[in-house]
Amino acid sequence: MTTYQALESVKTEEGNKLSVVEKNIDDLPEGDLLIKVSYSSLNYKDAMSASGMPGVTRNYPHTPGIDAVGEIQQTSSKAFKEGDKVIVTGYDLGMNTAGGFGQYIRVPSTWATPLPNGLSEIESMSLGTAGLTAGLSVNALDSFRGNKGFEGTKSIVTGSTGGVGSIALMLLTKLNSEVTAVTGKETQKEFLNGLGASEVILREDLEEIARKPIGKSIWDLGVDVASGDILTLLLTSLTPGGAVACSGLVGGPSFESSIFPFILRGNALIGIDSVEIPLEQKSEIWQKFSSDWKLDLSNLTKEVSLDGLEDEIQTILQGGQVGRIVVNLA
Repeated sequence: MTTYQALESVKTEEGNKLSVVEKNIDDLPEGDLLIKVSYSSLNYKDAMSASGMPGVTRNYPHTPGIDAVGEIQQTSSKAFKEGDKVIVTGYDLGMNTAGGFGQYIRVPSTWATPLPNGLSEIESMSLGTAGLTAGLSVNALDSFRGNKGFEGTKSIVTGSTGGVGSIALMLLTKLNSEVTAVTGKETQKEFLNGLGASEVILREDLEEIARKPIGKSIWDLGVDVASGDILTLLLTSLTPGGAVACSGLVGGPSFESSIFPFILRGNALIGIDSVEIPLEQKSEIWQKFSSDWKLDLSNLTKEVSLDGLEDEIQTILQGGQVGRIVVNLA
């Protein structure tokens, strides 16, 4: 009977409590892949699940972790064999299925994609769902523009010190777009310039630059994780034919907009889902990150063990996370 270590969240009268516990592999859910997890990563949804926020995880005790990479130990799937390295992100992993904050997961093979050649395990989790979302955003913007690439474009990225924003900033810079980074953290301007931002503005500065219901055309495209007033302002400031890819709601679940950006400038708002999309779309993005989109994320990434994860969860809940947190399960 094999046991393993996992971070477990337990609901109590005083709120959810976290601890590293020993669990039994036999208690994992059904699935045709048993995976020994090498690395996971910390996302805001993980922190929501760990802290018992409504609408993420139904039943506790629970092991969060919507990301995992590792080696297949057992499989009944014809698509994989024992020893294969695979990435699992999204679907129900870490939400109501025991997730990547444990040294083993058992999942359906339809959730797993092979780890591409050219992408190491730790690199894949330095990206994780945040990187996948950033990649999907950039890919969608390129498709909207007719796959012309980003040379000579001006782009804007909100939430730029967080996971999605920081990777989108680096990727757009690599693809030769001139990137404006928006942040609420004045102390992180140097950090963002180091990631490639040509300009860093604070959230309150954006209110001075942009005008409602429609203002000066400034940016060709945007990656937004905020929604709320920030998204409203981005939409008023796009050039003709420009678009914003939106994937988050840090600033709230709703926003206001007039019809003007859409009918006067042909602008578009593109929604990005990284959880339930077909596996083929995820695989395409992972392949790009292993080749043409290869990024050096070493300066963006902090590695922690399971024992150090609780502090990082509190940091991300308080809005203080900068860059990416990778969890070493070895």
